[in-house]
Amino acid sequence: MPTVVTTKRSDADPATVWQAVKDIEAFPDYMDVVRSVRVDEWTGGRRVSSWSVLLKGSILEWQEEELIDDDSWTIEFRQLEGDLAYFNGQWTVTEEDGRTVVRLEVDFDIGIPLLAEMLNPVAVRALEDNSAEILEHLRLRAQS
Repeated sequence: MPTVVTTKRSDADPATVWQAVKDIEAFPDYMDVVRSVRVDEWTGGRRVSSWSVLLKGSILEWQEEELIDDDSWTIEFRQLEGDLAYFNGQWTVTEEDGRTVVRLEVDFDIGIPLLAEMLNPVAVRALEDNSAEILEHLRLRAQS
């Protein structure tokens, strides 16, 4: 199962970056690749949200459960239903050497075993590009 890990460093305050990461409903306002995000449920540190994202000209949609830990600035997510067979991961915000680091890790399975060898490298590259774009938009938003 492929894993994509993307990080972005910023001079923004880590608490400000954390708030931007958590504010997923605002993502479509300043990220072209995110078509829509809807929070379906939010109880304590558990949130369920529905996403629609452009991925290399295709629309990828899913619903995920997120476990949000404000103390460790971490969101663990797992797909409940959606276009991929498996789509889980984690957002983290840390401070390293006086800079803020946002990390997005995604594990996925496209769900087509016979084509996985051919499609996985394409999917990995597309997720790397999308993740980098999302993190760059978060960096710019937090620094503004």
